[in-house]
Amino acid sequence: MVVAKKAHQTIVTLDLEGVLVPEIWIAVAETTGIPELRRTTRDEPDYDLLMRQRLAILDQHDLTMSAIEKVISTLQPLPGALDFLNALREQTQVIILSDTFEQFGRPFMRQLGMPTLFCHRLIVEDDRIVDFELRQVDQKRHAVEAFRSLNYRIIAAGDSYNDTAMLAAADAGFLFHAPDNVIKEFPQFSAINEFALLLEAIRNRLEP
Repeated sequence: MVVAKKAHQTIVTLDLEGVLVPEIWIAVAETTGIPELRRTTRDEPDYDLLMRQRLAILDQHDLTMSAIEKVISTLQPLPGALDFLNALREQTQVIILSDTFEQFGRPFMRQLGMPTLFCHRLIVEDDRIVDFELRQVDQKRHAVEAFRSLNYRIIAAGDSYNDTAMLAAADAGFLFHAPDNVIKEFPQFSAINEFALLLEAIRNRLEP
């Protein structure tokens, strides 16, 4: 019988919005002048409730998918994000676990060198976002648990309420660019605000 040895392989899982790229819904709010769309997972722990509210706002203001895509086309990764990601990928595997949607995330993946992205998808009819389809409920935590079941060590970083289950499931978790309310509620996770410091923290957790 062959017994698996303890893994020395690591996967880093990162949130997308607020960590590597701007908050898309905030950008849409600022461009369209609809302040209600500024509410994100930094403010609302219930993701389903948040998305239902967003869909109602889009319908109320007749905001189309193409209008949102136009906003996304003007956005770029956060300063330093690409260099951070490139440096990290030279040392370990990186997977982005995000509650964004394929249609929103795809342009950013091209700008970030096509890292692996696990996310959800929007249901669009006649240029209207009519619903959304979760890849899996609580998908970030489930993904981390699945990777760990494959004998990987997981180091995770995120900024919002919907990242905390991922951080808790990982071998090491960091809050990055997180707002004060999240930092206060989850003091068990180290809070970091600079890419250089996050890269150093992750490197210190990588096994030789």
